[in-house]
Formats: sequence, C-alpha cells, structure tokens
Amino acid sequence: MLSPAPLRVAPRTVHHHRSLSRSAVASKALPFFLRSSRAGTHPPKHDASNHEPEPTLRMIMFGKPGAGKGTLSARLVRKYDILSLSTGDLLRQHIAEKTEVGRTAEEIVAKGGLLPDEIMLRVVTSKLDHLHNKHWILDGFPRTLGQGQLLDAHLRNQNTPLSLIVNLDVPDEIILSRISDRWVHLPSGRVYNLSYNRPKVAGHDDETGEPLTKRPDDNPEIFARRLAQFYASTSPLLSYYSASASSAAHPGAKMVSLRGTTSDEIWPQLDRAVRLAAPGLRERLEERKKTSLSEAVLARDTADNARRAPLEKRKS
Repeated sequence: MLSPAPLRVAPRTVHHHRSLSRSAVASKALPFFLRSSRAGTHPPKHDASNHEPEPTLRMIMFGKPGAGKGTLSARLVRKYDILSLSTGDLLRQHIAEKTEVGRTAEEIVAKGGLLPDEIMLRVVTSKLDHLHNKHWILDGFPRTLGQGQLLDAHLRNQNTPLSLIVNLDVPDEIILSRISDRWVHLPSGRVYNLSYNRPKVAGHDDETGEPLTKRPDDNPEIFARRLAQFYASTSPLLSYYSASASSAAHPGAKMVSLRGTTSDEIWPQLDRAVRLAAPGLRERLEERKKTSLSEAVLARDTADNARRAPLEKRKS
C-alpha cells in the first residue's frame, strides 16, 4: 500500500504596506547592536547596574606659591583627557571678546579695583556650565572662603559638584630655595631651576637661546608676604573643604593632602588620587604609545637578561 505523498504548501507572498517615512525613521532609530544582530550577532545584555554614570573628575588644587601646581596640572593634562581651566585666561578671553561680564570686569580693572566674587564666579562658570561630562581642573579659583562657598552652591545647582580637592603640602623652606634658584624665559613662560631643571647653557633658554631673567617677586621678602597672604586666605578655605568633603555639600567628594619636596615625589600620589576619584579616566593616545613602548623595551631587556643568565652561570 502506497503511503500518501507529503503535502506541499506553496509559499505565500506577504505584502508589507509600510510608508517610506516610517521605514526610514525606524531604521534611523535602530541601535547599532540591533542592526548587527540581524547579521548573526547578539545584542549585549544590559544590567541596571551598568547604567550608573562613571565619576567625572571636577578638581581644584591648592598650594603655596611655588609649590608646583602648574607643573603637576600640566603633567595631568599631558597624560589624561582632562581640561585645565585658568581663571586668568578665562577673564582675558571675556575682556577680549567684549562679553557683558568682560566689559564689567575691564571697567573695574581699569580703575584699579578688585573684581567682586560674583564677577569672578560668572567668569569661571560661563565655561564650567558647558562641561557637564568633561573632566576638568580649575586653576586660580576659588582663592577665598567666600568664593569657595559661591562656587559650591553653583555647582550643586548644576548637579556637577566637585569630586576632588587637592592640597600640595610642600615645606616653606623648600619653596624658598626653589624661588631663589628659579629663572624664567619671559616670552614663552618656560621656567628653569638651578637645583633640578638647569638650562643647557647657563643663563639662556634651551629653545631660543635668549637670556633668562628673574621674576620681580622671586625674592625672600616678597615671597614671605605672598606666603602670609596664602595662609590668611587659603587656610580657612582648606578648613572648609576638609570639614565638608564628606558632607551633603560635597557628595562623593574627596580631599587629599599630598606631601613632598619635589614635583616628582608628589606626582605618584597625585596620579593615584586622580585615578581613585575618576576610575574611568582615559589616557591620551600619545601617553599610551609611550607606555606600550616602555613596556616592550622592558620586556625585551628582561628576556635578554634571562637568556644571558645561564651563559654567565656556565662561565663562572
């Protein structure tokens, strides 16, 4: 008895009636991983915990005149994707561009007056308010307790509070010796020190060969006055941040005091503090290449030493 032939079902032609605009919008709205899944890949699994934003570095750094703030800030900016904001540069930019706050500041400065804290806050926050997800270091502000309180209130209102406050604790006698040995190339701002960063040719800039000079305020008498001003204005500010670093005024903020006699001695401490405050901070490509090259050279030297060791042992 013959078995019945299998049924064959003719394929149906399905007509999709979609407007062109709907298809285009849907295509544009489709996330990249969903587009890829059509080609045999799978979309990544999502975990609610992964939606937490990575901590952003919003940092201010304090230190006595000559403590190395500029050197260490520049080193951070070279290594990491961080913006360094100078209050002086921002103020000059506002004045040059004739903004409202720039015109106000220019009038006050022209009369020999000091800029009110509110004006300085506007100068600084005009830039900070556009850097919500950027890592930054603020240089030159705040300088007084009043400025610190104004800045904190503004950053909290913007939901961008400070994440790291750094104090460079360098002994007074060390800074005095640095200042006594410091020479500068005024056109470029390059700084040399006879103790640890001597020019190639004594008294001359390495790049241009032009003569180096002393800053007018690089002498013990003026330094003593500047140091007294620093203690008078900054000590209350440091006490304020120290007391409030773990309070509601600074949620998640850390304050660290880094002690050392040279920038090279302080640098590893600063690097570690920054990494802890912003674990997702990325190194610049140039620095990653340098690190990879150094690691490759180290690995080669280690391998060479390992190969030579048995030979040396046989000889002995």
